[in-house]
Amino acid sequence: MSALFDAYGRYYQLLYQDKDDAAEVAYVCSLLQALGTGRDLLEFGSGTGRHGRLLAQRGYRVLGVERSAQMLAQALPCPGFDSVQGDILEIDLGRRFSAVLALFHVVSYQTSNAAVSAVFARAAAHLDAGGFFVFDVWYSPAVHAQRAEVRAKRMADANTAITRIAEPRHHPAENRVDVHYTVFAQDLGTGAVQQLTETHPMRHFSGPELDFVAAQAGFDRVLAQEFGTGRAPGEDTWGVCFAYRKR
Repeated sequence: MSALFDAYGRYYQLLYQDKDDAAEVAYVCSLLQALGTGRDLLEFGSGTGRHGRLLAQRGYRVLGVERSAQMLAQALPCPGFDSVQGDILEIDLGRRFSAVLALFHVVSYQTSNAAVSAVFARAAAHLDAGGFFVFDVWYSPAVHAQRAEVRAKRMADANTAITRIAEPRHHPAENRVDVHYTVFAQDLGTGAVQQLTETHPMRHFSGPELDFVAAQAGFDRVLAQEFGTGRAPGEDTWGVCFAYRKR
């Protein structure tokens, strides 16, 4: 998985330059305030630090954990934000936080039961009693109802033009969608084109499924809502945010 994101990380910022990180962080901050968390946050799968830096600007102290060296190299520290290389299935920082975050479907990248359980266990190990684990996932009712389709995305900056084709393959018996990406990156100065191919296995979850795993790690669910809006999730809600409180 880290090798996959090392390759993908070269074009990650360009591919997601249209993503409204500020709106997502505003939503997360409102959620943290409603939950009554403190200011010390641990972010699992912090990537290039897009969310962490914005959270720091809002007064939070964020430590990110990222497995990909390529992603981590782009995660420039700033006052209130820093990141370390590590595996969220094994990390032990020897300290505790007010909340653990896993944003942008980090939990959905954990496709085995053992991996999902490990993420919850590592979150619990880094939280005080009453602390919160907050994350978003692909939501099974919506995936079954809507099904992922082939999509193409094109982005460019002054130096590079990128075309990414996403081709999903559904595995309904395993609650998993394998998204096969073909990325064409053109150097606008030389005209040279590089092609990357990657497959991102993505697991989707139901509420009861997550509740069962969370309970084994000592968590109780406090909310489930559409990420970004706070609406009740349903068959039209692809991304759902869950928050669990450590007992």
